[in-house]
Amino acid sequence: MTDTTNTPGADGGDALVTAFNAVGADYIFCSSGSEWAPVWESLARRHRDGLPCPQYLDLTHETVAVGMATGYGLVKRRPQGVLLHAAPGLLQGSMAVHGALLAGVPMVVSSSESTTYGDGPGQDPGGQWYRNLSIVGGPHQIAQPFTKWSNEAASVHTLPTMVTRAAELAWRAPAGPAYLNVPLEILLEEWDGREAKPIVAPGSTHSSPEEVDPVAQLIREASNPVIVTETAGREAGGFEALVAFAEAWNIPVVEPDSAVCGNFPRTHPLHAGSDIGPWMDEADLILLVNCRAPFYPPSRRPSKATVVVIDEVPQRPHVVYQVLFADKYLEGNVANTLRQLAKRAKDLDAEAVTARRAAQEQRHADEQAAIAAAEAKAAQATEGIDPVLVAATLRKLLEGRDGIVVDETITHSRVVKRHVQTADPDSYFYVQGGLGQGIAVALGVKLAAKERPVVLTIGDGAFTYNPVIQSYDASNAYELPLLIVVFNNRVYKSMNLNHRRFYPEGAAADTGEWLGTDLHRLPRLAAFAEPFGMHTETVDAPEALAPALERALKAVAEGTTAVVDVLVTR
Repeated sequence: MTDTTNTPGADGGDALVTAFNAVGADYIFCSSGSEWAPVWESLARRHRDGLPCPQYLDLTHETVAVGMATGYGLVKRRPQGVLLHAAPGLLQGSMAVHGALLAGVPMVVSSSESTTYGDGPGQDPGGQWYRNLSIVGGPHQIAQPFTKWSNEAASVHTLPTMVTRAAELAWRAPAGPAYLNVPLEILLEEWDGREAKPIVAPGSTHSSPEEVDPVAQLIREASNPVIVTETAGREAGGFEALVAFAEAWNIPVVEPDSAVCGNFPRTHPLHAGSDIGPWMDEADLILLVNCRAPFYPPSRRPSKATVVVIDEVPQRPHVVYQVLFADKYLEGNVANTLRQLAKRAKDLDAEAVTARRAAQEQRHADEQAAIAAAEAKAAQATEGIDPVLVAATLRKLLEGRDGIVVDETITHSRVVKRHVQTADPDSYFYVQGGLGQGIAVALGVKLAAKERPVVLTIGDGAFTYNPVIQSYDASNAYELPLLIVVFNNRVYKSMNLNHRRFYPEGAAADTGEWLGTDLHRLPRLAAFAEPFGMHTETVDAPEALAPALERALKAVAEGTTAVVDVLVTR
């Protein structure tokens, strides 16, 4: 820590703002609570005096605050600050915090609690803490299961460095949210001005040549290798490194349904779709690249393949049950490891590589033909709009625009991935954790990539889980226009499918009483955006789809969020 001259009135609020500034946070995403007055005063003072500080976003729901930090972190990959209100605010935002953990997004989340309940010296914290807001063990105990690290700042003198430590931990692999409870009394306490040292980016870990060379030899000797990845594209440089690695060795790449970001161009001849099934008996080498859960059920073991795991943290601490069947690990930085392996693509069996490449190109051509056939069939439908047509139309409209797709569909997620066919780094993200975060995550992505069009694809069920009003408020307040496309089949389809699967000849099948699934009673979903002056359309005819999406994209380009509610047939 560095001694600095104290300024009049400096307190824990200043210490916290200074700490977020030191860790390089661009933004503080705040869902307001009464404990944050010291932070607001510090920000007001800094704005008045021209002193540096992160930009403050005043948001009206905890899921919006955390979700926007998640979306921003997906693109920028650096820790930001999130302020929630006491234990209730933390509980309200906990689903989104858990989603950030699953998505591997670094952030420092803070909320507060009183420690004196009005019986201590100094300013009165207020009776609400004694009667309603405090929780046994403190909010840091609540946060522990769904954060990477959770603790309490017990002194104003250690607060800045505690924030630094939280950010350092959040940023390092496996990246994720860290939580810090900052008691209100600490925020109000006089601060001597000692600041935290600014943090720097984590250093890169490397797999040694002694580890990489044997894996390169395994690849050289394999006749039918395959790469399986879920999140290689989430790593800085990972997308490009995976392309170079696959091309150097001519290895097909499978992105299973569990893939949560764009990892490899879906238009590339080496892209082998999303089904690992055909490889379970055919592959003699499976390279799991940032793939936490490749096999389902977990006990489904490849029949003859050697399994090599390439992952900086292959055993995820937050995954309850994880089975990889690993025969060998490369645990350095993934992008670096892939680059090292690409350099070793020498002395290959030209005949075997040619045959492997030809077989994959044929698989890819067959898949592209199947995609084209599905789209042609969807385009010929005269009654209602097939979801395939929606995804295909989006792909065509986004060509050449450098767009980003954020997806919060469930039953339509495979359709979106297969037919939108993103092909660039940071061009596709699937929302992690529970439903209801999609609009906020898309807003955070837009905040990080303001020059790029951002499209949220979302089901009608997921849409109703979102804090829609608060999200629209944030979109308008901070000029973050989105295109929101609702795949509206008027039903919780995944719930209905499970009921039918578990009880195919049950009472519901006999009577038609399918509970917990019907959404026909909802009003027009696009209408919720109308009070905010946003562009809204409801589409129920195939010939109206493309013009509606074109108008919506034009509105977004002009700075207005557009919501297109598409009534799909399934």
